[in-house]
Amino acid sequence: LCLFRPAGSPYQPAIEALKSYPEKKFYNVSKLGGAKYDTLPYSIRVLFESSVRNCDGFLVKETDAMNILDWKTKQNHVEVPFCPARVVLQDFTGIPAMVDFAAMREAVRNAGGDPAKVNPACPTDLTVDHSLQIDFSKCAIQNAPNPGGGEQKPLARLSPLKPPLRKPPPCRGHSSCRGSCGAGEAGRSPGPFSAQIENTPILCPFHLQPVPEPETVLKNQEMEFGRNRERLQFFKWSSKVFENISIIPPETGTAHQVNLEYLSRVVFDVKDFLHPDSVVGTDSHTTMVNGLGILGWGVGGIETEAVMLGMPLTLTLPEVVGCELTGAVSPFATSIDIVLSITKQLRQADVAGKFVEFFGSGVSQLSVADRTTIANMCPEYGAILSFFPVDNVTLKHLKHAGFDKAKLEVTEAYLKAVKLFRNDESSSREPEYSQVVQVSLSSIIPYVSGPKRSQDRVAVNNMKSDFEACLNEKSGVKGFQIAAEKQNDIVPVQYEGNEYKLSHGCVVIAAVISCTNNCNPSVMLAAGLLAKKAVEAGLVVKPYIRTSLSPGSGMVTHYLSSSGVLPYLSKLGFEVVGYGCSTCVGNTAPLPEAIRNAIKQGDLIACGVLSGTKNFEGRLCDCVRANYLASPPLVVAYAIAGTVHIDFDTEPLGTGFNGKSIYLRDIWPTRQELHTVEEERVISSMFKELKEKMEKGNKRWNLLEAPESTLFPWDLKSTYIRCPSFFDKLAKEAAPPRAVENAHVLLFLGDSVTTDHISPAGSIARSSAAAKYLTSKGLTPREFNSYGARRGNDAVMTRGTFANIKLLNKFIGKPAPKTIHFPSGQTLDVFEAAELYQKEGIPVIILAGKKYGLGSSRDWAAKGPFLLGVKAVLAESYEKVHRSQLIGIGIAPLQFRPGENPSTLGLTGREQFSILFPPDLLPRMTLDIKTSTGKVFSVIALFENNMEITLYKHGGSLNFVARRFL
Repeated sequence: LCLFRPAGSPYQPAIEALKSYPEKKFYNVSKLGGAKYDTLPYSIRVLFESSVRNCDGFLVKETDAMNILDWKTKQNHVEVPFCPARVVLQDFTGIPAMVDFAAMREAVRNAGGDPAKVNPACPTDLTVDHSLQIDFSKCAIQNAPNPGGGEQKPLARLSPLKPPLRKPPPCRGHSSCRGSCGAGEAGRSPGPFSAQIENTPILCPFHLQPVPEPETVLKNQEMEFGRNRERLQFFKWSSKVFENISIIPPETGTAHQVNLEYLSRVVFDVKDFLHPDSVVGTDSHTTMVNGLGILGWGVGGIETEAVMLGMPLTLTLPEVVGCELTGAVSPFATSIDIVLSITKQLRQADVAGKFVEFFGSGVSQLSVADRTTIANMCPEYGAILSFFPVDNVTLKHLKHAGFDKAKLEVTEAYLKAVKLFRNDESSSREPEYSQVVQVSLSSIIPYVSGPKRSQDRVAVNNMKSDFEACLNEKSGVKGFQIAAEKQNDIVPVQYEGNEYKLSHGCVVIAAVISCTNNCNPSVMLAAGLLAKKAVEAGLVVKPYIRTSLSPGSGMVTHYLSSSGVLPYLSKLGFEVVGYGCSTCVGNTAPLPEAIRNAIKQGDLIACGVLSGTKNFEGRLCDCVRANYLASPPLVVAYAIAGTVHIDFDTEPLGTGFNGKSIYLRDIWPTRQELHTVEEERVISSMFKELKEKMEKGNKRWNLLEAPESTLFPWDLKSTYIRCPSFFDKLAKEAAPPRAVENAHVLLFLGDSVTTDHISPAGSIARSSAAAKYLTSKGLTPREFNSYGARRGNDAVMTRGTFANIKLLNKFIGKPAPKTIHFPSGQTLDVFEAAELYQKEGIPVIILAGKKYGLGSSRDWAAKGPFLLGVKAVLAESYEKVHRSQLIGIGIAPLQFRPGENPSTLGLTGREQFSILFPPDLLPRMTLDIKTSTGKVFSVIALFENNMEITLYKHGGSLNFVARRFL
């Protein structure tokens, strides 16, 4: 695919046909690497295959492939190129990339080339998912008169009585059936458990009624299309004219969700040539795909554009930490218990900046949802990625995700041929790792937190004894100081014509809430399956207990609805009360007066159990002194038991049909049951729905008009989309590096200047240079939008560079986005000073301390300074990624020699600096800098290889690639 690579590779003899599908070809890297290959971690094998397939002697050399093969001795010592199979962009970072491509077409045309040839060389998918703002939310307020839309119905109460389940209301979608089908929604079939209880259709989360699209959604979508029309039209144009790019329109899903669910190939098949799927993306959740056996991680905008242009990423050959999972998962441990426990142990193992790879007998016990959640939490423990090689669990998931039989067979056969398929039953030894972290799944047991603080964890199997200890302890962070003779007190109470007995530990509030740690939909599904088994066994929840269900997201609602468990939760009193914060922030309806009086009469330690995040004493209700945080299925279990003073191992939850004692173990869903329902019912339904969305698009996007011309018709009045000036001096041949003569210092900065200090981000301050520009275009402050939304306008972004109010410029002496324009002596906004320097034809440089460019990779942290006229940065040290980004845009990274800095050299920053770059520039060459005061000192030209020097000589990667089209 890369336009730089000559036909043929030195490794072509390694190409073979796939035995079961001889028309399919691939590089058999397992034979090429021999015994060394068999010891490589699976993730490194993917890097090796990429280097073999893309070896051209220029961007990827044979020595690069051999260095990867020698990973055991070369890890952490060499840099290697990596050519990902595809790129994923989200719209905020995608729009500057696509604007650059449009500008490149313009520049190639102006230089006499064919602009139609300018296309991404690497398959690219751009998801428009970051432009939605919440302008309307009235329909999402619990106490609004009619919050869910549709017909006016009374709001579901937090603790409704237990009514008999009713059939769903008549279908509104079929004009012919007039409601007789009973489906409750057009085209929806009954759920998997409808033989026992009517399944609930897609519902309004407040009224449990089928409704059309909520009014708030429609209004917010209208605002999204109105506010971002220019950007969306530009994306629509891009989707029409550029090859090798796919635009995923608004309202389809977030970048990581679409990437994981729809775009992932696992194995690429390009004209019957097979190779592993791999991806880099500008979204921080890109690492999720490693749970599917797809190597991928997040990078900055400039690196992403380079990959789109057919250039490799460069990375230090990483250490790989093997995480061995052993033992069997406790029957009562949820996915969240497992994920958080593994995350905690990886955080303690110091895996920052490394690959993590999972192996061992316990891996097969993790569902794909578990794996992707662990992979997604890389930022929590600092790893670059966490890789789960493809295995039988993955293949089963892909089947439910819509892979047809032939595709599955090819995928399995290829991965086994190149030894990228992990098989628990295989007798072959595991790969060798830099270090091994062992995690025993059998040691992971379920906990609850309480009774007063979330940090006080209690193992479920110790709950009864711990509660008894709390009754005995003095009043404090855990104790209630109940006299021994009163700890067994029982208070009878009449409620709705029946007598109940309350005692210490009685549960009076039970709330299943999906938030924070408990947002994993599978945990909510586990609560639903437990409810189903409980109902079928004849168990009930006492009517005085305030029960409620708040799904937290549409995805959770989809899990509960498509699996058919909502009616069973409802039967136990867990009715959907809405989305948003409810019980855990104290939004609980008062307890029945009879119950409150009984608690006060007996001075009882009544309990609340919820799957939220906060459980301070008295938070839920002033008479509920003990509050426990638990997983959703445990909330349901404690509600059924009616008390926390119970040992689930030895005491029954209650009595079922025929007077039979029912224990928690009798109704707790096994992980296999959970995975089966999740994969066969929920996942397949999700993928079907997503596929329909992707194929149909949406009405607004489909009706959106956009030009079809090869060149984009730039609107000079636009404040969103503007042709950038990166290619203004593009010529067919690159000029030799020009000397920087008599440059002024634009900024004199200290240590640890981050990309947040440099790059425009967030809202546009009314007093900023960007605000002045937008005001000059006739916009009011309400119309400024954000820097993120205006990333396609270089005039706004350049003015927002170094506009951070916390920027500490030594010329100013206090935090402010200001500097001094030395020829005039004026103190100005950084942009205004840079603009004056450019008008006067004076180049500028930046002086900085240690770790310049620290923090997240941001493309405008390099693009912005370039457009401000910065020719070089002179710092004591750099963040590695930012250094490469400076080179990629055409700025020279220069470094003081060890032990030297502006202070030791006696530099004030008010001097003018002259730098000569020789035609035969070499990596890490020493250069001399002369100042206007007569001082001469040496610095290091921080280019690490000849490729970086080539890019710098061309004025950065964009100009380097553009010249290839001339």
